[in-house]
Amino acid sequence: MPHVETSFTISREGLDLSKQLLMDQQFGGSWTDQKMRIVVDYARAYLTIMATLPWVKTIYFDGFAGSGVIKGEDGEAVKKGTALQILEITSPKPFDLYYFVELNEAHKCTLENQIKENHPGRKAYVIKDDCNNKLKALADYLTKNRTYRALSFIDPYGMDVKWSSIEALKGLGVDLWILVPTGVGANRLLKVDGNISDGWYKALETCLGLNRAEIDKRFYRRTTTHTLFGAETTVTKEKETVQKLGDLYAERLGEVFKYVSEPFLLKNSMNSIMYHFMMATNNAAGVKIANDVIKPKYEA
Repeated sequence: MPHVETSFTISREGLDLSKQLLMDQQFGGSWTDQKMRIVVDYARAYLTIMATLPWVKTIYFDGFAGSGVIKGEDGEAVKKGTALQILEITSPKPFDLYYFVELNEAHKCTLENQIKENHPGRKAYVIKDDCNNKLKALADYLTKNRTYRALSFIDPYGMDVKWSSIEALKGLGVDLWILVPTGVGANRLLKVDGNISDGWYKALETCLGLNRAEIDKRFYRRTTTHTLFGAETTVTKEKETVQKLGDLYAERLGEVFKYVSEPFLLKNSMNSIMYHFMMATNNAAGVKIANDVIKPKYEA
């Protein structure tokens, strides 16, 4: 599939305006709050730059959009989700097109109703489908529509995103924020003794875009010892596997995009890494802004 050349010049005015939006930001609360704040703040900076490029049309793509509301323990809505917060951005401009993907029918209908009630004038679509299908459709759309640029937020429930779907975006005008389940997903499939089932290997291969031999080479050491009873092989899982999974995914993203941000690490109460949240882009200014968005969290 042919790809579109996406290089363009960002004015100093646009970059300075976007930086101003990032000053004195504080992050906190749950993982959901942190992810939302990062994406919404980045979207504001992104749109500030795009407002200086009147020939560019913008798309917001959310591959796991949810219902648009976050519910508390009692089941009542307590705050707006990322989709609705993105729709509320009007300054310096809104996105030209919004594309929300949600596989759960009930969540899809709730989000649709929220949009109709609160943002009736927006060109917004809510589609019930697998994110992987629509990521490839996005790639096809951007290939055919060269004036469009997309900000994409991929927040999967597990290891739902296929590497082939990410790879389809190569060379296109996409800024991609993606949550990678390094600790809660991939690392749990990499068993300590290396005895991984065919099904788990398949899941790892699909997520990482590597074959079984490459996965073994990355995460296991095999030592053969010759004894009185013949050769014995010991399998040892590499240390700091979760961090290495994050590094690997960033490396893989770097084969599709020109730039990859520093990761934002989502940890549990034991300070163990559960997820790596990172952004990939073909624009140098974009990755700088992404790092500026992430950095305040580590300084807090």
